[in-house]
Amino acid sequence: MKLYTSVGPNPHVVRMFVAEKGMDIDRVPIDLPGGENRREPFLSLNPSGTSPILALPSGQVICEILPIFEYLEEVHPEPVLIGRTPEERAETRMWSRRIDLGLAEPMTNAFRSCEARGLFENRRPILSSEAGEELKAMARQYLLWLDGQWQGRQFVCGDRFTLADVMLFAFLDFGEHVGQPIPQEAAWVRDWYGRVKARPSTTAE
Repeated sequence: MKLYTSVGPNPHVVRMFVAEKGMDIDRVPIDLPGGENRREPFLSLNPSGTSPILALPSGQVICEILPIFEYLEEVHPEPVLIGRTPEERAETRMWSRRIDLGLAEPMTNAFRSCEARGLFENRRPILSSEAGEELKAMARQYLLWLDGQWQGRQFVCGDRFTLADVMLFAFLDFGEHVGQPIPQEAAWVRDWYGRVKARPSTTAE
């Protein structure tokens, strides 16, 4: 297998997932700022031009992070990062979906519309700067809601470290570097972030 990876939270979350699994997958770096993902030969692998992608020995290419996670969990079941039972898998997927839609999407779209406007405005449709600031506020408010839901837990899914934690960390770490820090009043999230940051997988290249 080969993992085509670059800067950004989505590649980070996949690298972290792979590291938590203890898997050894060849890396192919993609120059995202230089637009390598927007031209051939990358577009032949993934016409949407997004990173990361997982290329299998069969020649099949898996795009989008959630299918990549599902595939890796099936081919390398231990340690379990989605769930052992239907109930555990459903819980992990529920929180991962909430993190994706309520936090990751507004954070990344806000970044494209504000701090990274010069990079993205000629590559893809983006929102106005004013809308980007509103998205930052939405993401912040949603994170405070999540913080309230997770009080008393060790991880997002109770005592299980899962894909939901991996996703949450990668996007919060992204936010810390692009002007969307964890709110001071999000006490559970701040404590959780400090504990997860100590895991070796968070710095996987």
